[in-house]
Amino acid sequence: MQEYDLVVVGSGPAGRRGAIQAAKLGRKVLVIEQGKRVGGVSVHTGTIPSKTLRETALNLSGWRERGFYGRAYRVKQEISADDLRRRLLITLDHEVEVLEHQFARNRVQHIRGKAKFVTADTMEIAKDDGETIHVQAKSIMLAVGTKPYRPDSIPFDGISILDSDELLDIKELPRSMAVIGAGVIGIEYATIFSALDTQVTVIDPKATILDFIDKEIIEEFIHDLRDRNMKLILGQKADKVEKLPNGKCEITLDNGRHVTCDMVLYAAGRVGATDSLNLAAAGLTADSRGRLSVNPETFQTEVPHIYAAGDVVGFPALASTSMEQGRIAARVAVGAIAKEPPKYFPYGIYAVPEISTCGLTEEEVKERGIPYECGMARFRETSRGHIMGLNSGLLKMIFSLKTRRLLGVHIVGEGATELVHIGQAVLNLKGTVEYFVENTFNYPTLAEAYKIAGLDAWNRMGDLSQTG
Repeated sequence: MQEYDLVVVGSGPAGRRGAIQAAKLGRKVLVIEQGKRVGGVSVHTGTIPSKTLRETALNLSGWRERGFYGRAYRVKQEISADDLRRRLLITLDHEVEVLEHQFARNRVQHIRGKAKFVTADTMEIAKDDGETIHVQAKSIMLAVGTKPYRPDSIPFDGISILDSDELLDIKELPRSMAVIGAGVIGIEYATIFSALDTQVTVIDPKATILDFIDKEIIEEFIHDLRDRNMKLILGQKADKVEKLPNGKCEITLDNGRHVTCDMVLYAAGRVGATDSLNLAAAGLTADSRGRLSVNPETFQTEVPHIYAAGDVVGFPALASTSMEQGRIAARVAVGAIAKEPPKYFPYGIYAVPEISTCGLTEEEVKERGIPYECGMARFRETSRGHIMGLNSGLLKMIFSLKTRRLLGVHIVGEGATELVHIGQAVLNLKGTVEYFVENTFNYPTLAEAYKIAGLDAWNRMGDLSQTG
């Protein structure tokens, strides 16, 4: 039986970063991946595919140029599902190639197969070729990620009633689509297909969406969606989904209302992919959604030498935070010092338009009783915004009146997920409003919105140099 310092189950962001970190520290590492190729959900069905689909949709539809040339403008008049898939396959091949090279360069061994616990330190691997092997490990990291939640009441057929994994393999673009679930995944795909001129309806039992985002940003976002004729049916539950004889789909809501469409995307949650791991043999238990609880500083489970990282441990379930979790878990597992990550990390939602946020929302600042002031800048106020033909886009910063420090930065609009890092740096370095007022930003850029928003807040907060 082969013995390893660290066995990692799953090769997504948490698994691969953890494996490579342990290997760089001179440890013997094995990665077990049940998929056809390494990369996990992030590379094959989640982060990379959805963002590639988004970029392709925006490019081929001419979305970014419509501010100048009108809503009817398109780069390619007839966009097919094959057009979207072509770029996706090229991107995935490149991602897998890079990852396999990283494993080879760092001498990380990897096996294709399904893993399950035999004991707390022994795993059985059922390989694709039918062979079964056992491996022992001083430490084990579970980075198995999540899979779409598929309730029995939904008649999934993989053609017109699909989950988010199946959406990537559609044969043709629908003229109309209903998305059940207004979480991050549902909203991202809903807005991407809306940009392709599919008539989209979003249904969710909650009266609000994306509650962890600053409310003012969400109001701006929803206004943008409704302005382009997306329907949001909130506070109403989808009771029944069925396929009609004419090939259409019909959703019956709890108030008796009916929604008819060509395609239904069910995106109401995900579950941890832990059901096949035989967790009981290792003394572990998952919650009702298949997730594992861990120490947030070390990512140790209830069994000290078994770690879990990434989406399987729950919120925030981001590729970026999963990578850090995997790296920290691996360092702790092999006895290396692991610094706690910075308090504030950026959250990116790759909808159309993008949303990105870092730090406290205005609602959280109010709850904590912190006296504050906000600074706002609209992208159309910047010269770069004019050049790009942007009609929407908003950057908001929140500052403490007492310390003048930045408390939160919230952005909706083109390039939000890139722009947020300026605010993130200032936030974690405990910078104040004066940073934005006194520093020079490239002109013309969207980043200049930081200067505008900083001045907006500073004008109301007062100039300290004039108060003695």
